[in-house]
Amino acid sequence: MAIAKKKKKFFDIEMPLIKKETQLLAYELAELEGRFIKYDLTRLLRGKSTIIQFLVELKDDKLTTIPRKIQLMPYYLKRMVRKGTNYVEDSFSAECKDAQLRIKPFLVTRRKVTRAVRKALREKAREELKDYIKDKDSEEVFDDILKNRLQRPLSLKLKKIYPLSLCEIKILKVEKSKE
Repeated sequence: MAIAKKKKKFFDIEMPLIKKETQLLAYELAELEGRFIKYDLTRLLRGKSTIIQFLVELKDDKLTTIPRKIQLMPYYLKRMVRKGTNYVEDSFSAECKDAQLRIKPFLVTRRKVTRAVRKALREKAREELKDYIKDKDSEEVFDDILKNRLQRPLSLKLKKIYPLSLCEIKILKVEKSKE
């Protein structure tokens, strides 16, 4: 007697953060829960080379996604740093309402600056980002980064120390969820 083979099929997955839908291949719906999806946002963000990682979640027979990590591509950052400029990087953890986030800001000055100025920029950026994130949930922070609502005000505040040619969040990822 022949054994019936199962056939994989496509399941629709909604990505509410970027208002898109995609499909994943699996035998059954429950199999997709807990799977990660990487999605390229370069076209959506008009050339700002960004990759976002989602975690697939099953809620009442519908697949949705939760953002887990957003990252600017290294070749994009390399293009932004010109000769005669300095860049400032940092990495720290910050608490938001529903998770602990790892944030890596990336700042590029207009000209070469002293170490003291770079240190002041790094410390002010860290302080401002921690203050901004503490009363928001993680999904809201991801949305703000995609819509530039986090970077622009930060750049304006750091401008008082030294004007920047670029103020971006290089990596934002969820370290621990409180749920």
